[in-house]
Amino acid sequence: MERLAVKGGRPVRDRPFPACVTIGEEEKRAVLGVLESTVLSRFLAVWGPDYLGGPQVRALEAEWASRFGARHAVSVNSATSGLYAAVGAAGVGPGDEVIVSPYTMTASATAALIYGGIPVFADIDPETFCISPDTIAARLTPRTRAVIAVDLFGHPADMDGIMDLARDHDLTVIEDAAQAPGASLNGKPAGTLAHLGVFSLNYHKTIHCGEGGMVVTDDPALAERVQMIRNHAEVAVKARGVKDLVNMVGWNYRMTEIEAAIAREQLKKLDRLVAARQEAAAYLTGRLEGTRGLLPPRVRPGVKHGYYLYAMRYTGAGSGIPREKVVAALVAEGIPVVNGYVEPIYLQPLYQQRIAFGRDGFPFTYPGYTGTVDYRKGICPVTERMYYDELMYTGVCHAQVTREDLDDVAGGFQKVFGALEEL
Repeated sequence: MERLAVKGGRPVRDRPFPACVTIGEEEKRAVLGVLESTVLSRFLAVWGPDYLGGPQVRALEAEWASRFGARHAVSVNSATSGLYAAVGAAGVGPGDEVIVSPYTMTASATAALIYGGIPVFADIDPETFCISPDTIAARLTPRTRAVIAVDLFGHPADMDGIMDLARDHDLTVIEDAAQAPGASLNGKPAGTLAHLGVFSLNYHKTIHCGEGGMVVTDDPALAERVQMIRNHAEVAVKARGVKDLVNMVGWNYRMTEIEAAIAREQLKKLDRLVAARQEAAAYLTGRLEGTRGLLPPRVRPGVKHGYYLYAMRYTGAGSGIPREKVVAALVAEGIPVVNGYVEPIYLQPLYQQRIAFGRDGFPFTYPGYTGTVDYRKGICPVTERMYYDELMYTGVCHAQVTREDLDDVAGGFQKVFGALEEL
């Protein structure tokens, strides 16, 4: 076996992997068309013809709804804004509990805090890295009002089971599909598997317009509430005839015409870009399957994975060789691999010190909250095991990589995992 690069040997790869680039001439022409129209935005915070935005925004929403088979699509300026608007539309308020994943971008949890809700963290499934019906059920209380389930890395959560649980307990479910456009469960697109679904168009997602997001739903009342929250709801409710004023304090979550025009072109590419990710991931899994100490991604029956990231599990921690040494050796071989994803959200200072809004710890100290919530280390053991010991990921599976690139990735893994004792 050739000597490991971390021990002074020659690396498998001595050049960068290709960047993921999805912007082309189509997007340039779309931007130029908007500039020539001179309409960069057409939102007004007054109920009337321009309350719902300009022609590019409305066209994007119609095309997005059609592509995903949703009755309604509402554009926003980020997936974070989309999550906040979805939680507001769901009626979450002070003292309500919202069950969320601890292993995701922090906005999936702070969306509850924005409305005075209390995030309650459910553990993840060790294969999909998503919260599950069982882990959610273990956190249910009479105060639970909503669930935010994240399709992490592009693998949809068990949304059928989660929706069954929601019906039994009268809960609103929000699917955070920021990483899963183009994925599906039993033939139904990710993002449309719950009461509300939220997509991201941030620059490093599968498709993007720099910054942006989309909220989809089949419920016209929820769609209207998201539209209101997006655009200064409080000044438009009277003219629009909205009677339920709960959470009808709005924000500026509006998308520009340039972003919408770019997103329309990106949406046309979605199927091709996701197919390329799936093909690359399948090839890499085939090369890595059976590698001692490594578990490539597992895909549940009925799932089409979106492969935003290619997430693996290191199973050799019991050997006494820590994952960090393995990842350092892979990086030395020129293979872009990262440890652990994000720290469990409940370990952030916000939750450890229970300080969010104001000096008195709202919403954790809200007198109307009658429950107790636990943010101690150890509450989600699977999540912590993934973060501290097992999970590693790479972002190489995308449309620009070649078989030669993937062979280098596999070669790096096989070289390192074939010589673990050297570490």
